[in-house]
Amino acid sequence: MFDPGASEDLEDLYENAPCGYLSLRPDGRIVKVNKTLCTWLGKSSDEMVGKRLRDLLNVAGSIFYETHFAPLLRMQGFYHEVALDMVRADGSKLAVLANAAERKDEDGNLLFTRLTIFQATERRRFERELVDAKDHLQEYIAQQVQERLADQQDGQLREQFIAVLGHDLRNPLAAIDAGRRMLEKDQADPKALRITRLMGESVMRMGGLIDNVMDFARGRLGGGISVEIKSGDRVEPTLAAVVNEIKVSHPGREIEMNFDLQQPIAVDHARISQMFSNLLGNAITHGAKRQPIIVEAQVVDGIFELSVSNGGEPIPQAAMERLFQPFYRGEVRPSAQGLGLGLYIASQIAEAHGGRIDVKSDDLETRFTFRMSVD
Repeated sequence: MFDPGASEDLEDLYENAPCGYLSLRPDGRIVKVNKTLCTWLGKSSDEMVGKRLRDLLNVAGSIFYETHFAPLLRMQGFYHEVALDMVRADGSKLAVLANAAERKDEDGNLLFTRLTIFQATERRRFERELVDAKDHLQEYIAQQVQERLADQQDGQLREQFIAVLGHDLRNPLAAIDAGRRMLEKDQADPKALRITRLMGESVMRMGGLIDNVMDFARGRLGGGISVEIKSGDRVEPTLAAVVNEIKVSHPGREIEMNFDLQQPIAVDHARISQMFSNLLGNAITHGAKRQPIIVEAQVVDGIFELSVSNGGEPIPQAAMERLFQPFYRGEVRPSAQGLGLGLYIASQIAEAHGGRIDVKSDDLETRFTFRMSVD
């Protein structure tokens, strides 16, 4: 009797399956890819192994991967039928549906992540037409809003738009966080507590993204970064509070504080906290995990200096030239997350204080330094 399984070549089944296969290491880099996906993308296996999944996606897909796909995959261990646009070797897009599942050892440590990729060109074509129509409508609305602002020279519409943006984004996030806190109080199961902690980290990260997006929108619509300078208060407690918050959310990272501030400094404390948090978060993301992050603050010759330094690989010169541009995320670390607005917002806050942020990076350390006059 003929047994089709006896003559089936499992290696050939993997390489020439009617779908694409990818395997990712715990750090998110591709370790294996089948010939089917290589053929679809017009790339060799050697060109893709060692890259990250988001390196194969377009800009929108990369943002969706960082803000939705990756966090949910970490929390539940799988993701089904997510729509992505992969980029072929010739620059054209390939519409696909992806399924992902994590493989862990007995102790729950991630070993690798498996993905199956299915072509979805026809299915996505209609969806893309709807998205394009929506994008055109949004562009038209944004253009009309900007023209009206210019004609009226009135910031009322701008402030209403930003208020609605903050309300519509913050309220659902606050509800999620409130529910998470309630669940956390009633849970004793370690796995459930781990999930609620991951949810808390995602809520904190999304809250920061909302702050950055609102500031970016306010700046592009003509409002700029607003500051309320207050004199008479010391800055050191404000900086220490930011460091303590970061330590709570990143318990494994060592942060050394060296503050020498003997005089009050006139600043907007909320904005300085935001700027400092963005710089510190950047060091957490890109710095070497086994080396401490060092934060220093002092007044030298009438200049207030606040610096954040970390060890690790130096920033390439090409990246240095674009660090403070909006939506630029660089390619320095495989764990980079976010929309690429943190350093841009930090630089805008520095300018609003009449100061600036400088950066130096070499094999010893990467140091971001904010300077402003206090005379």
